[in-house]
This record gives sequence, C-alpha cells and structure tokens, in this order.
Amino acid sequence: MERTDVCRDELPHVDGISPDDVAAAFRSLAERRLLLPVSEENERYAAAPPDAAVEALISPVVQQARTAQDAADRLRRELVPVYESALERRLRQPLFEELPDVGSVRRALNRFAAEAKHEVLTSQPGGGRNEEVLQESMGRTEAMLERGIRMRTLYQHTAQYNPGTTAYVEIVTGLGAEVRTLGEGFMRMIAFDGEIVVIEQKGNPKAALVVREPSVVSFAIAAFELMWLQADLFPVNLGRAQAILVSDKTKEDIIRLLVQGEPDKVIARRMGMTVRTCQRHIAKIMERLGAKSRVHAGYLLRDSGENLGLSDAPDFSGDD
Repeated sequence: MERTDVCRDELPHVDGISPDDVAAAFRSLAERRLLLPVSEENERYAAAPPDAAVEALISPVVQQARTAQDAADRLRRELVPVYESALERRLRQPLFEELPDVGSVRRALNRFAAEAKHEVLTSQPGGGRNEEVLQESMGRTEAMLERGIRMRTLYQHTAQYNPGTTAYVEIVTGLGAEVRTLGEGFMRMIAFDGEIVVIEQKGNPKAALVVREPSVVSFAIAAFELMWLQADLFPVNLGRAQAILVSDKTKEDIIRLLVQGEPDKVIARRMGMTVRTCQRHIAKIMERLGAKSRVHAGYLLRDSGENLGLSDAPDFSGDD
C-alpha cells in the first residue's frame, strides 16, 4: 500500500539535486508546516494542506496582536477618563479671572505653584520687596525648586540695595533659581509653564488678573524673554564697583525719563525707589548740568545728549 508519510532517511534521489539540497528542502517544508510530524519516535512526516499550514504559522502572530490590542484597550480605558477630566476642567476655566484681594492672589499663586511642571517666570518691579511678601513666597519657591522647576526672576537694579531681598536672592539662587536685574520698563508678572500668567491689576496693586488666553500669555512671555536678555546678574555681594555701576545705570534711566518729561512720582515708581530718593538723584543731575530748573535740565539733556555717568556714592535709601 502506498504510504502517506515519509522519513528523512527515505527521501528519494533526484538527478541534478544533491542530498544536502533535498534535506534542506525537507527542513523548509517542515518549518512552513507543510510537513507535519506523525511519529516523533522515527521522525516520520506527512504532507499537510496549505490552509492548515497557514493557520499554524499565523496563529502566534494573531495571538501577539490580540495581546497587544488587549493591552491598548486596557490603557485606553485607564487614560481616557483622566484626559477627558483634565480637558473638561481646563475648558471650564475662564480665559481671564479676577483676583480681587491679597488673599485670593496668594491662594491662586499657591495652587499654580503646586501644579507647575516645568518653569516659572517672575518679574517684580518696584525695588526691594517687603519682608512679609518674601517670607510668604519662600516656602512656595523652595518647594518648586526641590521639584526641579526652573525659576527665573527679574528685579529692578534698586532691589540690590534691599537687605531682605538680597538675602532672599542668595538663598534661592543657592537652590538653583536664576535672578537678574533691570532698570525699569517691565510689569509685575508671574507665568506658570507657558500656560498661565498672573499680572497686577492696573490701579489696584493688591489685586491681580489670571490670564489663560494663549495669545496674551505668549505675548507676556516673549516680553519677559526680551527683558531677560537685557538684564544683569543679581550680585548677592554688592561691592563698591558694582554699587557704582548700578548707580550709573540708574542715573542713566532717570536722565532718559527726565528727557521724556516724566514727573518725579512717575520716575520714582518706574525706578522702584521713593520719591525723595528720586528727587535727590535729579538734584545731583541738575547740579552737574548747571540747570536752574527741570525744564532747563531737559533742554540741556536734549541739546547735548550727554551721558553724565555720575559715579557718586549710591543712595537708594529713604522713605517719604
């Protein structure tokens, strides 16, 4: 009776094909499941229909695909509710939110700081900050720096003469914060992760406005980056050379504002100093010019375009 199975040793000799090639062909058919073992004892194989061979070959691949699909479905079930919840929460938030008092401002800042992921940018005009504000912000700042949040802060040059601010800067820079100073011309602002900006409300320094509108946030951050490039490193140990440099830069800014015709109060506010201190600087500038009045000083400055470079002992102290 004709056999339907075959053993490796029973492979026929084919003219023009070496025994090794015949054996290789046998192994190839077995690997492709076109030959299936019918007896492991004497290694006999029988021919298998192509459909069965295909099924045997693709079954492991199909199983792997099913396992991957199950894993993807499970991940989707876990992540989609989280994403939709976050998206819904974001969509519920207003693009502009008013914070009417100091308490609401502090609560919002604490919340935004706790949720920050990447970077916080701060610009603080007005010279040195008072001790209460510095103490209130210290814990929030330390917590963010410990989480690896990048923090960059801008102060005005006059902040370098405030002992409390200098001590604060020395601590936070030691923890990794970056602090620079600039003369004038920037707004009070805190930006969180390029998504939220908190700015001071005009005419009410105790209130603030939370901005989430992307175009406005992007504009505010671009303005900060421009100022950052123009700013100087905040020196925690202010030597005489640095003090003179700061004094000269401050006087240059005052001269520019004088030429623009700004009154003393406006100049003082923009320079982050008291009106009395500002008036002392203006008096020194007028004395150097030989001007008899502010109008005369403005005329002389416009006429000469002179950079006075007054290097007297700096004076940013004094209260009105």
